[in-house]
Order: sequence, then structure tokens, then C-alpha cells
Amino acid sequence: MSSQRTTARRVRVEFLALIALAWPILITQLSHTAMGFVDTLMAGRVGARDLAAVALGNSVWIPVFLLMNGVLMATTPKVAHLVGAGRLGATGPLVRQALWLAFALGALAAAVLASAQPLLEVMRIDPELIAPTMGYLQAVAFGFPAAALFQVLRSFCDGLGQPRPYMVLGLLGLLLNIPANHVFIHGGWFGLPALGGVGCGWATALVMWFMLAGLALWIALAPRYHRYAPFARIERPDLATLGALLALGVPIGIAVFAEASIFAVIALLIGGLGPVVVAGHQVALNFSTLIFMVPLSLSMATTVRVGQALGRGSIREARFSTRVALGTALTLACCSAVLILLGRDWVARLYTPDPAVIAVATQLIVYAALYQLSDAVQVTAAGALRGYQNTRTPMIITLIAYWAIGLPIGYSLALTDLFGPARGPAGLWLGLLAGLTAAAVMLGITLVATARRRQQLVPALQ
Repeated sequence: MSSQRTTARRVRVEFLALIALAWPILITQLSHTAMGFVDTLMAGRVGARDLAAVALGNSVWIPVFLLMNGVLMATTPKVAHLVGAGRLGATGPLVRQALWLAFALGALAAAVLASAQPLLEVMRIDPELIAPTMGYLQAVAFGFPAAALFQVLRSFCDGLGQPRPYMVLGLLGLLLNIPANHVFIHGGWFGLPALGGVGCGWATALVMWFMLAGLALWIALAPRYHRYAPFARIERPDLATLGALLALGVPIGIAVFAEASIFAVIALLIGGLGPVVVAGHQVALNFSTLIFMVPLSLSMATTVRVGQALGRGSIREARFSTRVALGTALTLACCSAVLILLGRDWVARLYTPDPAVIAVATQLIVYAALYQLSDAVQVTAAGALRGYQNTRTPMIITLIAYWAIGLPIGYSLALTDLFGPARGPAGLWLGLLAGLTAAAVMLGITLVATARRRQQLVPALQ
């Protein structure tokens, strides 16, 4: 009985530590999602043209943003390992090198966005929408260097296990985004002209710089960060450190980009099935994205817990943290799946009063409920593998699961008669379910193999 009580106590302690890390991350993720909602809402009140420009611009800059941030997320496991090993003085130089990388990636991404017009023309966007869309993209691009630098400082806080500072900045950024949108969209303040939907881009850029300045100031002034001295000096770029960060981060960025882009491709495929289907798909996708923030936040917290345990040289503790994280994610996924199934009609009615759209959305939300377990396993396993600094295999698995399994199955079920009558949007969502399940199985196997391999590298008494 005493051993059972000890195990239960360990599980409780680990669970509380995991949740303490995850909930500020969750609040931050939701605040970022809310900013996009505010932009869409306020641009839509100006006119259809402005709303379309913001929507098109988002479809271009958000994947670029995710790719950039994915690469820079390599800072988190690196810092977590150093903290776990007690090498606190080494975190400052690492962060300074990561800031060099962030500045370069942010500038490159900004240049890509500012010159995206040929892409819009290839996509055969309505010529009347190209100018406002480019204006919006060029405005957002101004904030990308700040967003990249902010991501490094956020990853630094994550690696230390202190996510609350950027949570506060995320909420303040959301509060700033609303009046900033109003000022830039409608003009009139300080002689600013009315920019319409383009103004949402400038508001977003302003918020990015505000959040960077706030987090940098917080880290510079708060006593708890003085021992790490991330801003103690300016150092030249070190190619070895930058190469190590890229080797770990590029696979993360590609995996994140592959996952995000598959949803964009599915939206394009659904686009030919009519406005009702598109609207119903968007309702289901938006809702499932909000639910996904919970396991995603747990995944990020898992990276920190596993990374710090490995830094301390405690392989068993890392495996224990992983098991608790997976158990927590699966428990929450079961709860969310049941709630989604019971409340799917109510959820659809929150988005729209149109009975036809509600019918489509309700059908697709069922599939969102079904893939809760697979999604929870795959994202938590990926987070644990980042803690082990294994990112190349998850990248390959993500590409296979989504692009070689999920998309072909979804396309075949939705738009062809290979497996019976075409199922329309339901077929594409079945493809998503297949892809997520494949990812969960392969990432789970990889996680077990990685943990065993690491265990074999330490003495038997470890």
C-alpha cells in the first residue's frame, strides 16, 4: 500500500507541475486565436472587400509565421536541458545566439511576405483584391522581426518553466489589438487615414512590437532572470550554435508547416463543393482548432518537463513525466470527445442560424470528436520527443501521416468513387482522422524507442 501511495503522490506532483506550466500557455494560445477573430470581425464590419483581403492575407502569412516560429521553438528544449543540468550560465549565450537566428529569420520572412504578389497572381486571386491583400501583408511583415525575437524570449521562459510573463503580454496584446484596429481601420486619430482592412495588418504589427518590448523589459528587470543574463552583452553569431539550433528547429518548423498546410489544402478542395459546405467546414474547423489548444499546451509543457529531467540526467523521471502527460492528455481528450458529441448541435448554432450550414457543421463536428484521442496522443508524443531533442523522425512521420496517408485517403473518399459514392466533406475529415491516427501510432512507437535508446546509454543504476 505504501508503494501505491508513493506512486499516487508522484503522479499528483507531476500532474500539478504539468498543469502549472500548461495553463498559462493555453491562455496565451487562446489570446492569439482571439486576435485573429477580432481582426476578422472588425474588418468584416468595414466591407466584404476588406474582409476578403484579411482572409486571403491570413492564408499567406500564418503558414509562414508557423514555419518561422517552429524553427525557433528549438530554443525551448535547449534551455530546458541546460536548466536541468544546472548550467544556468550557459543559457544566456544560447539565447543571444537564438536572437541572432530570430532576427535573420524574421527579416527573411518579412521580405517573403512583402513580395508575395506573384503568389497571389498564380492563385488567380481577383485583381481587385490583390492591392488590399498586399497592403495587409506588407503591414504584417513589418512586425515579423519582432514576432521572431519574441518567440525566442518566449521559448527561453518556457525552458525555465516560467510561462506567465508572456501570458500576461499575450492578454495585454489582445487588449491593445482592439483599439489599434479601430484607429488604423477608421483613421482620424493623430491624422491617420482610414486604411480599412489594411489597418488590421498595421495593428497586428504594432501588437507584435509591443509584446516584444514588454517581454524584453520584463526579463531585463525581473530579479529572477538576472542569473541567466540573456542581455548581458552582444556577441557575434556563432556558427556552431546556430547550426545546432537549426538542426533541431528546422524539422519542427517543417512539421508544423506540414500540419498547417494540410488544412489549407483541404479548404481549397472543399471550396468547389459550394458555399454551404464551405461554411459548415469552417465552423467545424474553427471549433476543433479551439479545442486543440488544450493538448497543444500540454505538449509544450511536456517538452519542458522532459527536457529538464533529461538535463538532470534522470532518464526515469523523463519517462515518468511522459507517461503522466500522455495520461492527462488522453483523459482530457475523452472528456472533450463526449462533450463535443453531446453538444455538437448547440456549438454549430453558436456560429450560424442557417439550418443548412448547421446540418453540415454538426456532421463534421462528429469527426472532430472522433479524432480527439489520436490528436492528443500525436501532439503530446511530439512534445515529449522535442524534450528528447528528437525532431527529425517526427518531421518525417508528420509528412507521411498527413500527405501520404491522410490527404490521399480523404481525397479518394471525398471526391472520387474509388471506395463507393463520393462522400464530400465527410470524406476529407475521415482522411484527417486516418492521418492523425497514423501519426499517433508512429509517434508513439518512436517515443518508446527513443526513451529505451536513451536508457541504454546510461549506467544500469541510473
